[in-house]
Amino acid sequence: MVRSFLDDPVPRTDLDTLVGAFLRGPSAGNVRSAELLVLTDGDIGAYWDTTLAPERREGFAWPGLLRAPLLLLPYVHPQAYVDRYAEPDKAKTGLGEAVSAWTVPYWWVDGGAAVENVLLAATSMGLGACFFGQFEHEPAVRERFSVPDDRRALGTIAIGRPAPDDRPSSSVSGPKRRRGRKAAHWGEWSS
Repeated sequence: MVRSFLDDPVPRTDLDTLVGAFLRGPSAGNVRSAELLVLTDGDIGAYWDTTLAPERREGFAWPGLLRAPLLLLPYVHPQAYVDRYAEPDKAKTGLGEAVSAWTVPYWWVDGGAAVENVLLAATSMGLGACFFGQFEHEPAVRERFSVPDDRRALGTIAIGRPAPDDRPSSSVSGPKRRRGRKAAHWGEWSS
């Protein structure tokens, strides 16, 4: 993840490729509910004004993140999955009854895969990207950019050319530490 960007604009052809990568993500039941809000130019300033008050920016750990010339805001529509799975060819699953019927909420799975497509596409084009959460700012961002209330944000993806000074502030994040997590299990699950 890149947290410091040059302010060079992302060429339109690259932007089109990134949007295309997002839209080609997988979709359970071919629901295709993942949507993308694209912010450039003045809209980026409005985003930061909504999520990071100017008085908090001076102490912000990653000031170079604020220079990203492109922000992509991925959204999913959970009710679209319920509606699709209520249709005759999917009704026997029981998933068309309510959002709560989904033990695995595939709108998050499909949306996450679409986000990963964007991150991989950006990297393959020599761009840097950083995916981060909107958390408590999601309602304010939704209101500021007129996003329908039934959509849920996956987060925000900042994209641009990486700045030479791209590295986390050691005073904030501390040294990187390895975690003793096992990522793959072969043949059987063992601790």
